[in-house]
Amino acid sequence: MVNPRTNCANMCYVYILKSKKDNKLYIGSTNNLDRRLEEHNSGKVFSTKSRFPFELIYYEAYKSEKDARYREKNLKIRSRAFAQLRKRIKESVIL
Repeated sequence: MVNPRTNCANMCYVYILKSKKDNKLYIGSTNNLDRRLEEHNSGKVFSTKSRFPFELIYYEAYKSEKDARYREKNLKIRSRAFAQLRKRIKESVIL
């Protein structure tokens, strides 16, 4: 079985991180979750370097990078879409 968290079969991911420092959420996309989480947690990502460490609390996998980017953008700009997702993962968000 293929590990869905690794860069395999050209999968792309939309992910949500929770900062252990300020408990705020960050939405992003990547083709390699493990590498990207490491980049966030080592301060290599400008937009999150003041908020690490992070915990991966949610991800979605897509075969198409275009679909993943569309979903990421949708979650970032459409508050209703993000609110619905937060309801689905409410226990993960408050941990």
